[in-house]
Amino acid sequence: MTRLKLAASLLALLTAAPALAQTTSPAVSVAGATAPTAQGGANAVALLRDPTHPAKSVIAVNAKLGGLEFYGLDGQRITAVPGGEIYAVDTREDGPRALVVALDRQAGRLRLFARDYASGAIAAVDARPLQLGYSGEGVCLHRSGRDGALYAFALGDEGQLDQWLLYPTADGKLDGRVVRRLHLSSEAKFCVADDASGALYVAQEAVGVWRYDADPEADPVPTIVDINRLGHLAGEVAGLALINGGKGADYLIAANAEAGDYNVYDRSAGDRFIGAFKVETNGAPAIQEPSGLFGVRAPIGERLPAGGLLIADDRNVGANSKILSWADIAASMKLALGQDTPSVEPSKVALVQATMETQPVAHDGDAADDPAIWVHPTTPAKSAIIATDKKGGMLVYDLSGKQLQYLPDGKMNNVDLRDGFKLGGKAVTLIAASDRTHKAIALYTIDPETRLLTSVADGVQASGLSDPYGLCMHRDRKGDMSVFVSDPDGLVRQYSLTATANGKVRAKAVRDLKFDTQTEGCVADDETGALYIAEEDVALWKLGADARSGPARKAIARVADNPALKDDLEGVGLYIQPKGKGYLILSSQGNNTYAVFRREGDNAYVGSFAVTANGDTDVDGISETDGLDVSSASLGAGLEMGAFVAQDGRNISPPEAQNFKLVPWSKISAKLGLP
Repeated sequence: MTRLKLAASLLALLTAAPALAQTTSPAVSVAGATAPTAQGGANAVALLRDPTHPAKSVIAVNAKLGGLEFYGLDGQRITAVPGGEIYAVDTREDGPRALVVALDRQAGRLRLFARDYASGAIAAVDARPLQLGYSGEGVCLHRSGRDGALYAFALGDEGQLDQWLLYPTADGKLDGRVVRRLHLSSEAKFCVADDASGALYVAQEAVGVWRYDADPEADPVPTIVDINRLGHLAGEVAGLALINGGKGADYLIAANAEAGDYNVYDRSAGDRFIGAFKVETNGAPAIQEPSGLFGVRAPIGERLPAGGLLIADDRNVGANSKILSWADIAASMKLALGQDTPSVEPSKVALVQATMETQPVAHDGDAADDPAIWVHPTTPAKSAIIATDKKGGMLVYDLSGKQLQYLPDGKMNNVDLRDGFKLGGKAVTLIAASDRTHKAIALYTIDPETRLLTSVADGVQASGLSDPYGLCMHRDRKGDMSVFVSDPDGLVRQYSLTATANGKVRAKAVRDLKFDTQTEGCVADDETGALYIAEEDVALWKLGADARSGPARKAIARVADNPALKDDLEGVGLYIQPKGKGYLILSSQGNNTYAVFRREGDNAYVGSFAVTANGDTDVDGISETDGLDVSSASLGAGLEMGAFVAQDGRNISPPEAQNFKLVPWSKISAKLGLP
């Protein structure tokens, strides 16, 4: 899949326009410049814009072994801060101060500084050395529009691309940890991230410019923006910058050093190349060796009311930074000037953090799939999570995430359970799982004392399906139990479950339901008799769970109609409250969120939530979820209102095999304002 996406991206680029098919690049003059750096060399620049007094903004320039130097907009040096051998720098606003990240290549670490807008004081704010473990080449910052989290992307000389979560400590400093590791095939030196869209652009020296999703839980497959020599780049890119002037005026700028100009790409049109400009003085190049860019679309003094582009000029003598007017660039290329950089709209998705994660499953790749919460009959804290490894078998975890049991019984896909099944003269919890190895229904009971599973299937309970996939259970008002199992071709088959005289359980097909496309996630409401089935690319459907019910169904939510949903629709769970109230939870896999619907009435959509990284516990967020479960039963201290458990399809921090994560329901209900 990764190779197919990359190939499609490259093909789209190469067929979009002929290479270097552009008219002569217009020339733009320099509007200002800083004094030369004290030690010579300038290959990184950033503007620390003062949002209250833009004319008091300062320019940060690397001074190589001299650390960082700071200049006023008049180009005069204000101060210098020791920081090792600085090779890259970026900044973000942070309330009353500007945060600065600098890459110290000599020490192999990230350095963090803050400049107070009111006093102008600059201080180191890193709680400890953030060691890279390799020779760094570039760094850029990203403030997530989803949850406000601050990230730093560090680039290495062997293609490393590490995403660091930067988080505050109790004493007001910043600590960090790697939450995602990507890898390019060769060295990358420059990157820039857009807080509004969540796009991350990376310049790979030997290839060109890539676009990634900056969300650490996102699909790591990039899209190519432009390619060296075959596209609109003559060779190595010498810097990237963004000018965000709003819709229709949102641009990426890349320093096309070998051609001596600066490419401009329309981000509102899929990063389409729209031309280039040169920087000249009296007809001669004004910049000898570009080595880092920084763009801003907001006033930065009287001379630059529409913002500007800063370029680090790493020439042999008099290395400094040049300032260009964005208004001049836009006019020369006949581009829309745009408005001041719009503020990032707060996410409409409620954000919660997981408090527990299970041990990873034993198999790599797409292995963990579906959890089911088992509630201990007398001691809630001894409840367990029963889960599937679709490459190997069944798992049982305690509520701390410790694995209690692994049964290598086959490729188990989905799992569900019901209490009160009469077997051998006593009531037991019956667990059913879709067994893809034997094309069957696996059946188990759980021992309340040991919390271990025992198979109770009366031999192989053949499903008659080509590939048993989704599964959920139902108990009707008479206490009779059944199980629904889906096939990838859209068939959902219902089986009655009955005890045999020898203390085993049999499954018998009693009803077939047909959907146009693949289904997987499903849940039955035993109290109301409703069955909810997620047709992955289409809708969440509601129909009767009783075997005598007909095929009539109603769409609760369609992917095409609800912007909160993005296919695939996967796991479905039911949070049960008294008097028919409660909530349906649906995994919207395409945007890593969970949609919440009312249990009662017409199942109105309530809102969505996402699970993000928990800096306090080092538990990462959840993405690419297949299965989930939710329970309203008390599960002990901290989980008095129950819990939500979901499969994490990526498990990025640290990068490990897939697992399952738990969120207290109290956190979800509080964020969504649920009664």
